[in-house]
Amino acid sequence: QVQLVESGGGLVQAGGSLRLSCGASGRTFSRYCMGWFRQAPGKEREFVAAISRSGDSTDYADSVKGRFTISRDNVKNTVYLQMDSLKPEDTAVYYCAADQSISRTKVVRTESYDYWGQGTQVTVSS
Repeated sequence: QVQLVESGGGLVQAGGSLRLSCGASGRTFSRYCMGWFRQAPGKEREFVAAISRSGDSTDYADSVKGRFTISRDNVKNTVYLQMDSLKPEDTAVYYCAADQSISRTKVVRTESYDYWGQGTQVTVSS
């Protein structure tokens, strides 16, 4: 099992930047594929980005490509989401998720992940 704790959310103006962090418990972090999802009020949870166990493969939602960057540090047991050029429509609760085995085609699905953090709020003002 792995426990996930997100941090780094907050209020930022449009065009600004935030970096989210997700710390994981345990000594097997490098065995987990990691993902970031977000959920805005009244909307379904949606995929944002994913990264492979080693960090050499990443995937992004079209809406964040070129603005967000996912990375991981397997020594620090942490996955990051650098968010630049933020827009009001990026406002949501952001969740990190983990699973030991996900095929590349399924990283966008919430049901592919067994473990979830509690979420961190990101608010972008116009």
